[in-house]
Amino acid sequence: MPKRIYLLSLFILLGLGSIPQPVLAQALLPYSLQLDAKELEQQGLNLAQDAVQLTRFQQYELAIQRVNLATQLAPKSYQPWFLLGSLYIQSQKFDQAIEALQKARSLAPKEAGILFSLGSAKFQKGDYTSSIADLQAGLKIKPDATEALFDLGNAYYKLNRFPEAIAQYQKAIKKEAKFWPGINNIGLVKYETGDTTGAIQQWRQAVAIDSKAAEPLLAMAVALYAKGDKEQALTLGETAIKLDSRYADLKFLKENLWGDRLINETQKFLQVPRIQATIAQSQEQQPQSQESEQ
Repeated sequence: MPKRIYLLSLFILLGLGSIPQPVLAQALLPYSLQLDAKELEQQGLNLAQDAVQLTRFQQYELAIQRVNLATQLAPKSYQPWFLLGSLYIQSQKFDQAIEALQKARSLAPKEAGILFSLGSAKFQKGDYTSSIADLQAGLKIKPDATEALFDLGNAYYKLNRFPEAIAQYQKAIKKEAKFWPGINNIGLVKYETGDTTGAIQQWRQAVAIDSKAAEPLLAMAVALYAKGDKEQALTLGETAIKLDSRYADLKFLKENLWGDRLINETQKFLQVPRIQATIAQSQEQQPQSQESEQ
């Protein structure tokens, strides 16, 4: 039965899906066994390219179906396995992602992108030590990868290895001077270690690079409010939430590596009536914007 399902999928791929299934399974079976392996592999790679197009429309489940078939047609090509692992990460299926990416790694051990993706999957699963090992291995191959340096800093940060985290963020910023997420996260580290002034300086620098970056705006607002500079803090906080209302969600903030000290202060800040009113207004506008997009 599994072999028959595979053949039906293959015939659909070759444009023969309109033929009645009984005839398809019986009459074309000998022909399918004679198909050239290179031709099958190329069909698999083409199918993987189709899946990439689906990801642009966030059709991840459909893309996964196509890439799964692509890995059957081109099992010795690393690209479909790499793509499958990346799609599983997008779908938050981290065990499946790691399995697919390990297969890709066995086929292309010197492909830095596979190692970076493995590090990302393990980070999101909470295995920070293994994440560091994979990211470091990838950076030995491609040392100038800004986002990988940033991810490595995040893994160190989650293990409370703060000096090492800052060192990686600084390397990322050295590679790309306007990489504000690295500057922002140095602020997160400084705030958790008690350097409020240093954290605020980092967040000001991040906002100077991108005035519409909601995260450093809100973080700065929370820190200033805790220091007693309430009017400026409220203005900044209102601006941040209007830019991106997700930052009014504590769960979302924790996912973005906000530490306990900053989360505790943020929880107080979000309860301020002016901020509550801004949150309510943003929530009212969100359904309207979704309807207009439709």
